[in-house]
Amino acid sequence: MNISFRHTLIGTIGIAEENGFITNLFFEGELPVPEPPAEAPPLTCEAFRQLDAYLDGELQTLSLPLAPHPTVFAGHVRQGLLEIPYGSTASYAAVAEAIGASSAARAVGTACSRNPLPIFIPCHRVVQSSGRFGGYRGGGALKAALIQLESESGGGNSFRW
Repeated sequence: MNISFRHTLIGTIGIAEENGFITNLFFEGELPVPEPPAEAPPLTCEAFRQLDAYLDGELQTLSLPLAPHPTVFAGHVRQGLLEIPYGSTASYAAVAEAIGASSAARAVGTACSRNPLPIFIPCHRVVQSSGRFGGYRGGGALKAALIQLESESGGGNSFRW
C-alpha cells in the first residue's frame, strides 16, 4: 500500500492506493505513518485533484477506481451510499431499505463507521431518522460542513469549515 499525504481545506489527508485502486482515505487525526517526502503516484494525484475540486464545490461526482469492500453487505451499503444524490441526505433506515435489508439500519451505521473511503463513498450523507447527523469518522463538524457544502453548491461555492 502506498500512502500519499496532502494539505487540503479540511486538514492533512492521506490517500492510499494499491494495485490500481484507491483503498483508504485518512483524516488528519488517524494518519497511520509520518508524512513521507515521496512523490504521489498518478492515481493518488488524481484522487487529490478530485477531492480538491469537490471541496471547492466544482465537482459533484468523484470518479476513481475504488478497492472492493471486504464483505457482500458492505458492498451493498457502498452501492446504496453512492446512489444518494449530491446535496441530499438519507437515513440509515432508508439506506437499509434501499439495499433490501429493511431491518439492518444499525448494520448500515456500522458499515458507514468502517467505511475506508469517506467522501469518495459519501457516508457523510447518511443521517439518523430524527434528522440528527449522527457520527462520522472525520467528526461531526466536518460532516455538517460537507452536508452544507453539497446543499448550497451549484458549483463554485468554497468549502467553509
